[in-house]
Amino acid sequence: MISILNYGMGNLASIKNMLKKVGVSAEIIENAKEVDEAQALIIPGVGKFDNAMQSIKIMGLHDALNKAALERKIPILGICLGMQLMTRSSEEGKLSGLGWIEADCRLIKVNRKNFKIPHMGWNTIEIQKVNPYFDGNFTEHRFYFVHSYSAHCDSSADILTTTQYAGEFVSAFSSGNLVGVQFHPEKSHKFGASFFRCFAEEHKLFH
Repeated sequence: MISILNYGMGNLASIKNMLKKVGVSAEIIENAKEVDEAQALIIPGVGKFDNAMQSIKIMGLHDALNKAALERKIPILGICLGMQLMTRSSEEGKLSGLGWIEADCRLIKVNRKNFKIPHMGWNTIEIQKVNPYFDGNFTEHRFYFVHSYSAHCDSSADILTTTQYAGEFVSAFSSGNLVGVQFHPEKSHKFGASFFRCFAEEHKLFH
């Protein structure tokens, strides 16, 4: 069972539907008690960094999330803004992030007219370290992106994938039980379905 956190800023139904498609049971949760009971967690996110952190704090989720990530060490997947919240900070806002990953988020810089912000649409990823999350049967991995900011990791060991758009940016990171992806697997058809399936298989979530 995967729990999808509802803190008011995510594509909850589309994530749940994609998980159902690949045979993974999912539930939507929205309070600290449910976070405490979660076996695995997805933190989605669409919107602004500070609004998201404020929502997490107002809903009383902050301590439960820290316990889940750092003490219980359950599998946690951050998607898009959810990935950015796992870092220390973002240039988009003034509030601190969750700080689980040694990284900060910065505005994507574009110097040529043919690149626009936000980075929106399909793009490929380049896998940077051996991992269980991407099916080796695909000759390439294509995902759907919508974002203006990207994570900059302190350690290259945390970088899972990179993507090219007006330069290179980190499109996924991982450290222990934590995974963050800048793309939207729930909008990425067979590639997103495969990613969710691999995540569930790695963490034994097919129950």
